[in-house]
Amino acid sequence: MPQEHHSTPIQLIDMVFPGDANHHGTLFGGVALAHMDKVAFLAASRHGRAAFVTASSEKIDFAAPARIGDMVEVTGCVVRVGRKSLDVEVELIAEAPVSGERRLCTRGRFTLVAVGSEDPLPPMGEMVPHDAVQPLRMVEMIFPNQTNHYGTLYGGDALRMMGKAAFIASTRQARAVMVMAASDRIDFRSPIQKGEMVELTAEVRMTGRSSVRISVDLSAEDLISGERRHAATALSTMVSVDENGRAKPFGCIG
Repeated sequence: MPQEHHSTPIQLIDMVFPGDANHHGTLFGGVALAHMDKVAFLAASRHGRAAFVTASSEKIDFAAPARIGDMVEVTGCVVRVGRKSLDVEVELIAEAPVSGERRLCTRGRFTLVAVGSEDPLPPMGEMVPHDAVQPLRMVEMIFPNQTNHYGTLYGGDALRMMGKAAFIASTRQARAVMVMAASDRIDFRSPIQKGEMVELTAEVRMTGRSSVRISVDLSAEDLISGERRHAATALSTMVSVDENGRAKPFGCIG
């Protein structure tokens, strides 16, 4: 019986911090490539439900820089499937959080090979386009350095991921400088194992004069079996602030 596979794009969203940038204040090319390779791996794993390694990359074009303070949105789609290998098209877009200005920074194609199994990869299904409308969806990979001695994700790292999702969703909603004012409720339902993918879904629940309430659901997914489970939920209140850290209505940031 063929394994279930997904043809929807995989999306990772991160921030450009000073430690990721060069002396010009722009994202290191190596960091951009690391984001892109991670997304290519996750897209391949979700499609093939097998252990993959990167075999090659080609046509990596750097068109524009991503700057400190930008959000980077990295999206990968499977575009070719062979018997044991597939190609993933990946693009990295930078977004200025407050203005919403977006620019394509990097695009490339990655070839990944399935290892450890003689079964052929499932064929490509019909491509489902990514929906940029709410809710926000983003993925992360869980590595060993993020886990405790039981091999499960630290609660603090889960909170960091959910806080980042809340920040991105509220910033896109308000187009203002947002900070977390309150973590209203957090429920942990299931441990997350190293090697799993987590998908965060952030939705705007309420918008006020200077605040946004965001719910974030965190789901864990075994990349080989495809088994998914609800791992955590958070409800947070994000507030728009001025340069002095005081609450300020949307549309008045400057």
